[in-house]
Amino acid sequence: MQIAVPILIVLATILAMEWVAWASHKYIMHGWGWGWHRDHHEPHDKIFEKNDLYGVVGAVMSISMFALGSTMVLGDAAWWPATFIGLGILGYGIIYTLVHDGLVHQRYFRWVPKRGYAKRLVQAHKLHHATIGKEGGVSFGFIFADDPARLKAELRRQREAGIAVVRDSAGA
Repeated sequence: MQIAVPILIVLATILAMEWVAWASHKYIMHGWGWGWHRDHHEPHDKIFEKNDLYGVVGAVMSISMFALGSTMVLGDAAWWPATFIGLGILGYGIIYTLVHDGLVHQRYFRWVPKRGYAKRLVQAHKLHHATIGKEGGVSFGFIFADDPARLKAELRRQREAGIAVVRDSAGA
């Protein structure tokens, strides 16, 4: 039972980080933080993007939790759950790097899924990139992907309402 609580904290944090990532992607990256995120939506041949700075922000969040959970840093004032929250944030960062940067954008390896949830993730994120600019858009999460048909319908609605400019090849 002693190991169950830390494991639950790590897993709950990973799940909570998907919500944090969705909200920060929709309201910060496609809002006032567009300056860092813009190059992620534009073609380029650079190894790094300004958008990668958001990964540094995530690392600072994780390291901060490790510090809060460390008796070496805070002594008796350390808060033990923070260490496992830090592990959860780190775990989410690893999943994000493998799924988003690796699978979806193929920055580290080349594999195009032909079926299943991996294909759905790739399709959903490609539909996220179907808009031009920061306005509108769909699929702001990174690990949970909505049905591509529903996302296309939403893009079509946004285009018709003048909310978003959608690339012609998006199928919306």
